This record gives sequence, C-alpha cells and structure tokens, in this order.
Amino acid sequence: MDRSIGFKERRYIEELRILTRSTAVDCLIDERFDRVIYVIRPGDMGLAIGRKGENIQRLSRQLGRRIEMVEFAKRPEAFIANIIRPAELAGLAPGDDGKVDLLLRRRDDLGIVIGRNGCTIEKVRLLLRRFFDLEVDGVRVAPGAEAVPGPDAEVDRED
Repeated sequence: MDRSIGFKERRYIEELRILTRSTAVDCLIDERFDRVIYVIRPGDMGLAIGRKGENIQRLSRQLGRRIEMVEFAKRPEAFIANIIRPAELAGLAPGDDGKVDLLLRRRDDLGIVIGRNGCTIEKVRLLLRRFFDLEVDGVRVAPGAEAVPGPDAEVDRED
C-alpha cells in the first residue's frame, strides 16, 4: 500500500483546505478521465461540497478539471459504499487470483457502479488499490437480488 503524495497533489489538497476549511486525506489526479479525486476525512464532506455544490464548482474552475469527492472509511466495504453511492453494495466476494468482486443489492445499480465509459469502476479500482491493496475483478448482482421497478414502470395492483 504505497501512498506517496506528489507536489501537485499536495498543492491541490492545500487549495481544498484554503477554499473549504475541510481536510482531504488524499488526492488522486486521474489523467485518463481528466479529473481530481479527493478523499475527504470522515465528517468533512458537507464542508468540502459546500451549499449546493458551490465549493466543488469553484475548485473545478480554479483547477481546470472535474472534481470528485469521496468520504474515507476504515473498512473497504464502507469505503466502496461511499464511492458508489447511491448504488447499494451488498458485500465483497472473493474473485479470481486473490481479487474481489463487488456484489450489488439491485440489478438496476450496475450502470451506476460502472459509470459512463467505466469511470466509476475505475475510481473504485484506483482507490481500493491505493488504500487497501485490493484489486477489483468484477461487479455482480448478489444472489437473490431483484430488479426494482423504476418510477415510470407500470405496477399491477388489485383494486
């Protein structure tokens, strides 16, 4: 678990602290998706985001990149749940070659966890590797999980 923070990351963390008065545990610059991922100390997420996301917007304009924030947790399951929120994590399952699979409660959450062009699952992979030395193999729906009807779905009711 090698978490070295370079000069640029330290500068970004300091920018966040000055702007929001919140503390970042770590900062990751993801060149592939042109974003900065902040790992925020537990309890500081509200300060970091700001009213209606104004701190994120201001920081994004200042750094010229998209900003994403994740609240840190000491347990891998809780940390993953924070990363993939609003999707619900059912747990972790052993995968191939010592890797882990993410188990989801609902089939409808697959799209949220994968994200556009795989950006959310890549964020999970980067952060798990960095903080817990875990590799993600895949994403599955937990056994017995059902597809939950969306708000526009027709539901059969007996009147």
